[in-house]
Amino acid sequence: MKEKIHNFLESDLLEKYLIGQTNLEETHQVERYIAMYPEIREAYRELEDNLETFARLYARKAPEGLRSRIALSIRNQQSGRRRFIRYAVAASIATLFFAASSVFFWNQNQHLQQENAMVTDQIRVLEADMKEQLEDVRNQFIVLNNPGTRKYMVNGNKKASDLKAIAYVNPIKKLSYINVRNLPQLPEDQCYQMWAEVNGSMVNLGILKDIKDKDKLMALPYGEKAVGYITIEPKGGNNAPSVQNIVANIKY
Repeated sequence: MKEKIHNFLESDLLEKYLIGQTNLEETHQVERYIAMYPEIREAYRELEDNLETFARLYARKAPEGLRSRIALSIRNQQSGRRRFIRYAVAASIATLFFAASSVFFWNQNQHLQQENAMVTDQIRVLEADMKEQLEDVRNQFIVLNNPGTRKYMVNGNKKASDLKAIAYVNPIKKLSYINVRNLPQLPEDQCYQMWAEVNGSMVNLGILKDIKDKDKLMALPYGEKAVGYITIEPKGGNNAPSVQNIVANIKY
């Protein structure tokens, strides 16, 4: 019985159920286990509390200007439709006198259709961006709360002795994140840059900027026996890591 409960808790069914990602069969199984086993019921309540705390700590603001961009897009659509109606009415009257004017109104209609298509594309991009951010928050929640997640403390070497970071790796879900908590000050012409060596390929993860949010997590590409690096590079970053300037590495 204990093994059965342990295996259930090791899976991600509770997390999936909590955020509404289970199918009908999985939902019935989770609800049955919660009702039957006090250990699972307690774990579920703890996850509920963690999710509430996580939502407060890690909630992300909408992208800068998102609300105004959507409002502007809607106004443009409405304005475009009103202009289209005016042009259509004017065209129907004008064609009684000047058949050539139909070309002008046809061009205007085409222009409005192009504007509407552009607005639609912008909204789709915004929706995709928000969906990606939501998926990232979901993955962070799973990594931080799943019992299968491994935690690695990362310290800088002599070149950056005050560098502190924590890596979270979940081999079951194949997810990995790093929380850089402290970066020593560098001269203005230098910067810190993050890299990951995964399956024999070096991946540039970008420049590490000044830490304003000490709880922020940065996604790491997952791979078997992957290695992460933090290096000191010239301002603006490098296309390849400066091996002699490695200040920290994370084997995960």
